[in-house]
Amino acid sequence: MNNFSWYNAKSIEDALTQVNSTASYEIYRQSEEAAVFKAGGTDLLDLMKEGLLKPKTIINIRELPGLDRIEYSNNDGLRVGANVTLAEMAINKDLNNHYGALATAAGEAATPQLRNMATIGGNLVQRTRCWYFRSYDHPCFRKGGDRCFAKNGENENHAILNNGSCVSVHASSVATALLAYDALVVIVNSRKETKEVPIGDFFVAPGEDPLRETILEADEIITHIRLAKPANGTRSFYIKQGARESHDWSIADVAVVLEMNGKTCQRAAIALGSASPVPVRSMRAEGALAGNIITQQTALQAANLAMERARPLAKNGYKVPLFINLIQQAILAAT
Repeated sequence: MNNFSWYNAKSIEDALTQVNSTASYEIYRQSEEAAVFKAGGTDLLDLMKEGLLKPKTIINIRELPGLDRIEYSNNDGLRVGANVTLAEMAINKDLNNHYGALATAAGEAATPQLRNMATIGGNLVQRTRCWYFRSYDHPCFRKGGDRCFAKNGENENHAILNNGSCVSVHASSVATALLAYDALVVIVNSRKETKEVPIGDFFVAPGEDPLRETILEADEIITHIRLAKPANGTRSFYIKQGARESHDWSIADVAVVLEMNGKTCQRAAIALGSASPVPVRSMRAEGALAGNIITQQTALQAANLAMERARPLAKNGYKVPLFINLIQQAILAAT
């Protein structure tokens, strides 16, 4: 691990001023001598120990005022500060009452120890856990190399959808639930400009830019996540499958949000994690449910449509029937 200086930011503006004065975005992309933000720090420290990130300055934003609150109202819906921990989200009464899939996803991420450290903002911007990316000795596509080593290598945990140039998957299972709820990521930059980005537009596919996984610039901070108040009759469910029964990274996870009128589905959102390099919605599966009564058959039809364009690799073909099973389970459980 390289030597670095430490700075405790006093405010969002202070933090952005510091990072803006120490590194350009191009330096940030090269992971050399950048100033970086630290909230929980769980992924940041891993990247530094693995030699993938060599920051000159670490700017601590963990104690910034106003970013550690969860607020809900019938008019404005849910607002989750970027520094709220996953453990706090999992037990929050408003999340459990109105956004059950999100509360479950937060409660099943990582281990209890990590959930007490990891923040929702940091969880969204963490890097892929692909072992070739995390290996210092493999100059993969995500690190500016000319190949994806996993494509013809050890790829049992990797992508089965949209897996062209890179077959890694994003590590955040909480993002899967946020995508199903059409969450907005609220970002502020060093010019004091604020923007709200739909969660589906927040992630960057490797075909667009292999060196980054989100749109976040070096001089930007996530301040909070916004979710609209669910419509009447909304039901949701989240399900995750890891390689082991105990705490583990997801190899497949599904979040389903259904707006129901009796037994008929008015609108559906089906989000998949660990299926693609970024979390994705299955519009074909959603279309198969909208306007129909939810039954075993319609749930299975939707699940099959979600996997219709899957292109499994040599060692992850098991993911196709696994996702079909999980999607069907999640749809039926939600109703």
